[in-house]
Amino acid sequence: MSKLKASFKKSVGIGTLAVLFLVLLAGCSGSNNKADSTNAAQESASPAPTQSAGAAGPAVGGTFVYGRPAAVTSFDLHNEITSNNAFAIDKVFESLVSFDSKGEIVDFLAKSHSISKDGLTYTFVLRDGLKFSNGTDVTAEDAVFSLQRHLKVKGPLAISAKVATIKAQDKQTLVITLKEPYTPFISELSNFSNGIIPNHFGGVTEEEFFKKPVGTGPFVVETWDPAGDLTFTKNPNYWQEGKPNIDKLVYKLIEDDSQAINQLKAGEVDAIESLALQNANEIKDGSDTAVVTNGSWVTEQLFFNTLDEHFKDVHVRRALALALDRDGLTKALTFGYAQTANSLLPPTIPYNANDTIKALNFNVDEAKAELAKSAFPGGFSTKLLVASGNSTRAQEAQIIQAAGQAIGIKIEIESIELAAFRERFFAYDFSAMLNSGQADSPEANSILAFQTDPQGFSKSYWTHYTNDEVTKLLYDGQKTADGDGRADIYSKLLQTLADEVPYIPLYYPDILIGARSSVQGLVVLPNGSVRFDTVSISK
Repeated sequence: MSKLKASFKKSVGIGTLAVLFLVLLAGCSGSNNKADSTNAAQESASPAPTQSAGAAGPAVGGTFVYGRPAAVTSFDLHNEITSNNAFAIDKVFESLVSFDSKGEIVDFLAKSHSISKDGLTYTFVLRDGLKFSNGTDVTAEDAVFSLQRHLKVKGPLAISAKVATIKAQDKQTLVITLKEPYTPFISELSNFSNGIIPNHFGGVTEEEFFKKPVGTGPFVVETWDPAGDLTFTKNPNYWQEGKPNIDKLVYKLIEDDSQAINQLKAGEVDAIESLALQNANEIKDGSDTAVVTNGSWVTEQLFFNTLDEHFKDVHVRRALALALDRDGLTKALTFGYAQTANSLLPPTIPYNANDTIKALNFNVDEAKAELAKSAFPGGFSTKLLVASGNSTRAQEAQIIQAAGQAIGIKIEIESIELAAFRERFFAYDFSAMLNSGQADSPEANSILAFQTDPQGFSKSYWTHYTNDEVTKLLYDGQKTADGDGRADIYSKLLQTLADEVPYIPLYYPDILIGARSSVQGLVVLPNGSVRFDTVSISK
């Protein structure tokens, strides 16, 4: 999910990748009030997640200001997917199960859950005394309504399992029965899109509800400008005793990353989302600023529209993959805060197969030979769409442009404002684009279903990539129990993607949050969201 600004077009001519790299380098647990740990997902291969820490003990009260690159436009959890909305929705609504900073599934609104041996029946027991922010009790009927609406809406993070029934066995017990096994189900229930809302929207219209949403989360919407800032107040009925520490949370819109850095340094914000990689060490070494990190579920990628006259040709895609020095790009742009990608799945996600996948590695001679096999052996001109305001993406684009130039592909960089960028790629109006793919839960299917299913919501992440064998492997992986069989399925699938490159995985970035040194208790999740329920500002 990208985040950037301003509008311009440019085509930069660069002699060689080596020169460009030099330029870039130079410039640059529990009681009813605590979540219980259950099933464990694979731990991050990155260093252990860090939490911000100040010198003094945690302070209670006050307002925390968080700079973000895009405004919140909707709280409809069943119809949204982009991070600008997702990471606000999850402050208001919570799911039956969730995940912690290590990506491990934990019971959340449910104090316990069980799965039948045949994998068809899931039983959840709600915590005692749960209330919505308006003080009304949370019951299993609310969960039934929430999940049934999600099934009906079929939004971008739709429930993929074939659900037979969702029933309230009693006020605290929810039973979900599937028609067939679906291994990712418990993990997918941790998505923000499976949050619990009041039965029948609490008696108001759907439109009224999502303008003033009521949930179980630590915060409540106070004021909201869909084109600007958002202010939350603490939920007085929150189920986790003593949380949140702060009285108010403000999402401040700062569309340009350099402006975000300046405001952080000046103390105008307490933290900023998605700290630009090239600014990380500067903020880390600052006298009154710090960097909070975690391994991520993100893969930075170059995407191809396979309906495009050039990029529907697999030889063209393979040629550009071979022409691109992913290792050099990663080293030049990420300053030690990322790993070069070898497959679509980041190492923080199970079944990533990074140690066995044979990717198309940098080799200009092989790239030229591959292009010679295509319908365009003499090269061609094309455009690369990027969202403006993000200097790392702008530099990625220049490196890709130089790689194309080395084998006869002339690439014009088209940089446009974020909202327009999203409109363009949602409409499949691009030839190639820079963006990132991200898991929404600690499960391989979370990324694979979104990027390889031509019949899915995004039609293979808006690339229209279609391969019947890949689709079959995807569905087989969903029905196969965890173990060697599932690993083998995903290994085959990922190798096919590496061979046919409908998108080029570039690198796996760590999540970087810039914060004032006075900030304590900021917890970064591997999906890029932040938990503010324990955050405080030391005096």
